[in-house]
Amino acid sequence: MTIVLVRHGETDWNAERRLQGWAPTPLSERGREQATRAGEHLAARYAFDRVIASDLRRTRETAERIQQAGVEPEPTFEQRWRERDFGVYQGLTYETMFEEYPAFSVGQSGESALAATPERGESLLDLRERVLAGFDALAGDDTVLVVTHGGPLYAVCSHVLETDYATVLDEHSQDNCAVNECRSTADGFELVRRNDTSYRNST
Repeated sequence: MTIVLVRHGETDWNAERRLQGWAPTPLSERGREQATRAGEHLAARYAFDRVIASDLRRTRETAERIQQAGVEPEPTFEQRWRERDFGVYQGLTYETMFEEYPAFSVGQSGESALAATPERGESLLDLRERVLAGFDALAGDDTVLVVTHGGPLYAVCSHVLETDYATVLDEHSQDNCAVNECRSTADGFELVRRNDTSYRNST
């Protein structure tokens, strides 16, 4: 089994470094171009049995552009693959969030930040629980594409790499339309591609 996970294309809020959470932010022009380029790459390299995407606007738009570029079948949309719900902090810049509310910063507060829950939002542990439930539900398909967000990708990478969740959050990165590939092994999964955007340099 192969599971390919792709982050959505860039939005204006990404460029402004704002916490998007569940906001209905559309792709920017650059993000639309990224999604089309990712779709061309994926269509040339994989034959997918199933395509799943977060149901938020930016992932819907990314999945639709990927499909238009030649990836089949038609995507289905699931809430489990949404970004973290930042609650009342949605829309703040990362700088403001972590300077004024360091309890939510893994880099500053360590493991305790994983359980910190924004008002009307969810903790990082809550996010990981629902995302890994979605990941486990993929079992049985041959090759699956998941279009999602940075937060869910950190949760999956930590799980597959068997690496401390806080360390992955603090030290890893996921670029817009980066490709991650997990392949099944006798013991679970191995991560054979992580945060890969090298396809953009190919002709």
